[in-house]
Amino acid sequence: MELQYVYQKKRAEFGRQCIFSDKGPDLIDNYAANKELGQNYILQDPVSQGSQCGPILAEHELNTTRANFVNCGINHIEGGWPKDVNKDDEEQTKRYRRKIEKDDAYNPIIMQLCKSMENCVLQNNSINIYQQYFSDIEATPLVEKSSARTVNVYQDQCHTKRPINRISWSPDGGTKLAVTHCDLTFQKPTNIDGCHSYLWEVENPNRPLLIFTPRATPMVCLEYHTKDVNTLVSGHLSGRIAVWDARKGCEPVQRSVTDISHREPVNCVLWINAKSGLEFFSTSTDGQVKWWDARKLSEPLETLELMSPSETTQRPMSACSLEYEPTIPTRFMVGTEKGVIISCNRKGKSPSEKMATRYMAHLGPVLAIQRNAAYVKNFLTIGDWTARIWSEDCKESSIIWTCYHRDQLIDGGWSPTRVSVFFTARSDGTLDVWDILQQQKQACLGIKVSDESLSCLRVHDQGRLVAVGNVKGTTNLVQLSENLSTSSKVDRTLLTAMFERENKREKILEARNREIRLKMKTKSTQVIGVESVCHLDNLQPFAVNIAKDPGVRTTEDEFFNTIAKGEDKGMILIHYVSLFLSTLSIF
Repeated sequence: MELQYVYQKKRAEFGRQCIFSDKGPDLIDNYAANKELGQNYILQDPVSQGSQCGPILAEHELNTTRANFVNCGINHIEGGWPKDVNKDDEEQTKRYRRKIEKDDAYNPIIMQLCKSMENCVLQNNSINIYQQYFSDIEATPLVEKSSARTVNVYQDQCHTKRPINRISWSPDGGTKLAVTHCDLTFQKPTNIDGCHSYLWEVENPNRPLLIFTPRATPMVCLEYHTKDVNTLVSGHLSGRIAVWDARKGCEPVQRSVTDISHREPVNCVLWINAKSGLEFFSTSTDGQVKWWDARKLSEPLETLELMSPSETTQRPMSACSLEYEPTIPTRFMVGTEKGVIISCNRKGKSPSEKMATRYMAHLGPVLAIQRNAAYVKNFLTIGDWTARIWSEDCKESSIIWTCYHRDQLIDGGWSPTRVSVFFTARSDGTLDVWDILQQQKQACLGIKVSDESLSCLRVHDQGRLVAVGNVKGTTNLVQLSENLSTSSKVDRTLLTAMFERENKREKILEARNREIRLKMKTKSTQVIGVESVCHLDNLQPFAVNIAKDPGVRTTEDEFFNTIAKGEDKGMILIHYVSLFLSTLSIF
């Protein structure tokens, strides 16, 4: 469709002159003016305003002369002697004094200074500045204010949030942080894509420095070398051991063979103080402790099975925690799932010599063990809702322990700089800081780190920072106040006195318990019989078979008769408690 129109006009009409003619006005329409509308008219009041859209720039220059500073000191011991006067020369100082006393300005200056001095002397004589006005009031105990704050937060980069099992600080002053993520839920399928663990820089929480990528199974534990910042060793869910080099990327340098590795997940791996500097040992829930050489993982150097002498079964005790102190290179401690702590000596010839000492520490698994940095004979254990401090000299009971918490204790550790401080991580997301020199009944500081349950903690070598991990894969870096990380001169003296006092008390109680057990053994020859007496040598509290005792039978008969009479529930309970206490008094 063409949109086109043609105008036709003669050529003669182009350029013709326009002729105009006058014509009178024609009235088309007429509108009368409305005066009322004119009253509403407002004259415009214009205002002129200017604006500058361009930026105002200015340049200032100043050239100053650089000042040179020099550090110097003055040792002012006696008087204000001039340089040419030797204060040690008695004749020279006397001559200078006589010269000053002969000066005309000496006497007026002395008279002027004596007026102010006389006023101060009179005040001291009229007021007893050493008088105590409130001697009957008890002094308020001075308690240091403790505080803590979260410095950085490191998130799990995987979509599926996994718990944190182990945290390790780098040996170069703690500038890096190695974190392992693994879900140890029973019979939960392992996600191959979620096997990563991370190496973080402390100052950069946004992106990990290195991502460790195991091929098949995730890491359960990861530990830095004590001297080399690039070498790490890890234990895996499959029981295998791997050695890593941070300079060579995200793949392991060496990996142990499945046949000679642990049969169950590796709970802990630690470097040991050896001549080569490349030896470490690991433990697992299969009840084995294996020593390895990082240069050759084809076979372990040595294997120790944690067998229980009191049980007839051949299955060793499952280990869940491990402790090693470099200052005692041949000794280490293992915590088992049955609550037993085994103090081992690697130089023993037989398994019984290697596992010489056992502590019945907890009713459940021993979740953490750590020796005190200043007192290696004292160690901290975590388990069954409580924390306990033990001494190697007292084997039957701990010397200091906390109350049973409402929330389960997950992990704990000593402060390396303040010897009286230790930390505990709870399942409600709270980090407790205990100072046994200040108070023993409750923690001196509680920090709500996370809404989720905490899973592990690790204290920095300088004692100021604590890395805490939770079950959602988040690592919180907590900074403590200075009073919780530094020790005073009297702290070690007071703590030594406390440990010695508690050791002495426990030894007295142990001696008393041995006397009671000896009396029980003597009486049992007449009551229980000869067959049961042979078991009384290793007697533990409530370990005697008291069902055959006549007193126990009488107490049971009275209890069942009381129930049959239909007494009140509260009376039954009171009566039962009294009967039970009377039974305990017998034993």
